[in-house]
Amino acid sequence: MKQIESIKEFGGWLNRYQHGSESCRCDMTFSVYLPPRAATEKVPAVYWLSGLTCTDDNVRTKAGAQRYAAELGIALVMPDTSPRGDEVADEPERYDLGQGAGFYVTATQSPWSQHYRMYDYVTRELPALIEAELPVIPGVKSITGHSMGGHGALICALKEPGAYRSVSAFSPICHPTVCGWGEGCFSAYLGKDIETWKAYDATELIKAGASGMPLLIDQGTGDEFLADQLYPADLQAACEKRGIPLPLRMQEGYDHSYHFIATFIGEHLAYHATALRK
Repeated sequence: MKQIESIKEFGGWLNRYQHGSESCRCDMTFSVYLPPRAATEKVPAVYWLSGLTCTDDNVRTKAGAQRYAAELGIALVMPDTSPRGDEVADEPERYDLGQGAGFYVTATQSPWSQHYRMYDYVTRELPALIEAELPVIPGVKSITGHSMGGHGALICALKEPGAYRSVSAFSPICHPTVCGWGEGCFSAYLGKDIETWKAYDATELIKAGASGMPLLIDQGTGDEFLADQLYPADLQAACEKRGIPLPLRMQEGYDHSYHFIATFIGEHLAYHATALRK
């Protein structure tokens, strides 16, 4: 783990690191914001998973999250969205498959299975590294994300009971087995058997009996991907059938961009801070 950047913000430090990943079998980059409180004590962490085409840089420069994290005394952990490098399989002509589009699964199909193991990386390797090397409280973490990263946050929380205190999402891909983005990535990374895809689909996990937990979703009504890619109503229906509370806040007029995220990120971090303090 090598620190490659450090910027002071709101009394804390926005740091960037690189390390050789055993899960992804390549060098991975991630950012961490450490609030002022982390200078004297360990703090809880919120993991942010970004969407298609993003790196760790998008959220740390566009969301305005560090101000709230400093006030709340929580660390922000911001990984990349996929393995990267010349040796890593890619589809350069596509934005929705390959590098920048890891979809937070552990791939089983060649050539993707050699490096595309983002689920293992996000849920196991990265937290272990963070908790060993940085002033964060072991095991006290929450998770959130946007779009593909919102999908990632939901499945990580549903598939790892007890690992996270709370989960939230902005414009998540709620039912990827029935949308174009999900079908494209899942067929490449996981193969043609749709039944295997359901293990990485929040709606299907709820249908299959996954435990509910504190959950918050914000979705803009002006989101250009709402009708064809995101399907929040499917997740809401699955939760209602199971009696799982799902605060799905349809925010009038907001789109899919970081303008939307920046508007509500403070509320999401406050929501997680409350859960992390319990």
